Amino acid sequence: MSTDVEGGALMRNKADLAEHLASGCKPKSDWRIGTEHEKFVFRRSTLEPVPYEGPYGIQTILQRLTAFDWEPVVDEGKLIGLKRNGASISLEPGGQFELSGAPLLSIHETCAEVGKHLSEIRSVCENLNIGFLGLGFTPNWRFDDVPIMPKPRYRLMRDYMPKVGTLGRDMMFRTCTVQANMDFSSEADMIKKFRVSLALQPIATALFANSPFTEGKPNGFLSLRSHIWTDTDNARAGMLPFVFDRNFGFDAYVDYALDVPMYFVKRGGHYVNATGQSFRAFMDGKLPVLPGERPTEQDWVSHL
Repeated sequence: MSTDVEGGALMRNKADLAEHLASGCKPKSDWRIGTEHEKFVFRRSTLEPVPYEGPYGIQTILQRLTAFDWEPVVDEGKLIGLKRNGASISLEPGGQFELSGAPLLSIHETCAEVGKHLSEIRSVCENLNIGFLGLGFTPNWRFDDVPIMPKPRYRLMRDYMPKVGTLGRDMMFRTCTVQANMDFSSEADMIKKFRVSLALQPIATALFANSPFTEGKPNGFLSLRSHIWTDTDNARAGMLPFVFDRNFGFDAYVDYALDVPMYFVKRGGHYVNATGQSFRAFMDGKLPVLPGERPTEQDWVSHL
C-alpha cells in the first residue's frame, strides 16, 4: 500500500483491498464477540415515537447517559452518540437506540453488558415517561410519524433508497435488529463462518420472528422485517450465493464489494454524495464527485 494520508493508506488496486480484509485475521486467543442491540424509543403515555429535540427527546437521553461515564459523539454540532470502553451508543435513522457492544469473550459477558445498558437507560428515562421496545418492526407507527435523526448520511440514504427498492425507507425508519460480529483466524476460517452464518439465517429468522403487525394491524408475515430486506437495495442485500462457490475468499469478496454501488465519501467531516457511483471508478481516480482522487483505507471501510 501507499504511504499514509488523511484517512489511512491509499488503496490503489484489488490486492490492497484484499490485504485489508486479510489483516482482520487474529489468533484464536484474541477472538471476541461484538453484538449490536437496537430498540424503538416511545412515549409511555401515548405510544408515540420520541423526537430528537426537546426536554423529553432522544438528545436528552444521550445527555443524561453521560452521567455513567459515556463520552459524547458529535456530528455537525449535534450529539448523535456516545462511547465508553470499546462500546458505543448510536442512533439509527428513525431514532432506534443502538448499543454497539465492546468486543467480549463470551455470551455471558454480552448478557451482562446488555443488562447494564438496559439498566442505565431505564434509570435516565424513569421520569421522562419513555420506554423501549425490542421488535423487528414498529407495530403501530406510520412512516410519517417517525422522526428523522440529525445524521447527514441518513439524509443521503433516505433520498437514495426509493431509487433502488420499494421498502428501503421502511428498513431505515421502522425496523430494529440484533446483530453479532465474530472474529476469524484465517481465510479458510472466515469462509467457514461466513457460510455457516448465511445458512443459519433462515432458521434464526424463523426462531426469532416478531414483526407481525403494521400500523396496528396484522400484516400477514411473522417477520415483516425479513420481508423488507427482499426489496431494500438488492445490490447490497440478500443471501450472497457466491459465498458457497469453490473459489470464494477475500479476493472474491473484494470483487463483490467493488460492484456494490456507493453511498458516500467522507471528506473534512462532511459527507460527499456518491450514491450509485462505482468504487471501481474511485480506484482509477474517476469518481465523478471526486475526480482525480483515489480511495483511502477509511473510504474502503466506509464502503464495506
